[in-house]
Amino acid sequence: MKRKDFILHLIGEISSYILAEDPMRMVISLHQEKDGLHLCIIDDNEHSDEEISKMDKALNSRKRPELAGYYGAMTGQDLLGSSRLNLLGWQLKHSDVTRTSSGIKIDLWLGGDSFDSRKFTIPEEK
Repeated sequence: MKRKDFILHLIGEISSYILAEDPMRMVISLHQEKDGLHLCIIDDNEHSDEEISKMDKALNSRKRPELAGYYGAMTGQDLLGSSRLNLLGWQLKHSDVTRTSSGIKIDLWLGGDSFDSRKFTIPEEK
């Protein structure tokens, strides 16, 4: 899968998950580097602590790089909730799900071992 196609899959999957709750605002930010990328998604819906915890757990599940291509091909299927996030989580280097003043912020990082996710963040809303 080409990098562009993979990024489109990621954006499509995470935005489908967020749009299922019909937010009034959703912001997607992409920062690319040669050896990695940071994708940030912000919405304005209220989320319970339990929902945020489930999202964080699904996105930070055990990594399965040997299955990334196979599961990447499954994105776009009619999957619901955490099943959709689990497919993404298996392909990510790291993710964070945090509450903002108006909703949540989901940070997704992908990259090689030399990619430092701390360099590519969007500051919290004030």
